[in-house]
Amino acid sequence: MDVSEPAGAHTADIDRVDVGAALLYVRTIGTGPPVIVLHGGPDFDHTYLLPELDQLADICRLVYYDQRGRGRSADGVVASDVDIQSEIADLDMIREHIGAESVALLGHSWGGVLALEYATRHSARISHLILVNTAPASAAEWTLLREHLAQRRPPGDLDAMAAIRATAAYAHGDPAAEVDYYRIHFRNAICAADGSELIVHRLREHFTAAGVLLARAIEDRLYQETTQDADWDLVPKLNALSVPSLVVHGDRDLVPVAMATHVADAIPGTRLTVLADCGHFAYLERPDEVHRVIREFLSA
Repeated sequence: MDVSEPAGAHTADIDRVDVGAALLYVRTIGTGPPVIVLHGGPDFDHTYLLPELDQLADICRLVYYDQRGRGRSADGVVASDVDIQSEIADLDMIREHIGAESVALLGHSWGGVLALEYATRHSARISHLILVNTAPASAAEWTLLREHLAQRRPPGDLDAMAAIRATAAYAHGDPAAEVDYYRIHFRNAICAADGSELIVHRLREHFTAAGVLLARAIEDRLYQETTQDADWDLVPKLNALSVPSLVVHGDRDLVPVAMATHVADAIPGTRLTVLADCGHFAYLERPDEVHRVIREFLSA
């Protein structure tokens, strides 16, 4: 452990885990059963989940990490180093590093997809599966999601995002341009007052311009293997899972509730909780309810 940081009643420990092609930045806080947290994006890092998700540190040991090539896990990484297989291998090395035969996985947004990919390969290594505002689990539903998002956005927002993407600053990975872009992208994704401003400023807090470009390239590679591959469909594999599972979703999430329901229905015995007046960042918008639901789930 190379440094510690204060976090309320708990202290967070920072570590680096060598996975061969990268040193993964790992942050651990709390005591109790281990829960590995998988951030979304897939071009973000775990920073946007803090500090709200730390509220769970009184019931479990939270293990956050920046996925390879993102945030503070970017040094020395090239995009070709990263694919779904490397993502699964990195996650498994995090599990081994903390000395756990099995762990709970908590995935947010794209992190839900990563959690499901891991679960279909290593279900015996998972004690619990928690999906918060999960992304869809098939290419077909991702196509529907893109159509849904295009329809729900005001035309002015689409034009404004296109204008930012056309700038030199955005093309060069300027984190400030990214903030401007995501301010529009997430404008209607969060019901909490000022929630979108909190999120957009966290998304690139630990990214350089080169890091932004690397993260975008990694996102493209991961999408090519999954959401853009017409044959990608995790649902049939989820039917065979026997892992206690919880799906938490917002009724005003940018991912329609029906898509989260499809994931929940695919895993036998899954609990589905839909939070009222809640968007895509439930841990920020409804922290007490998310904490309560997860506490009840883990203690059942």
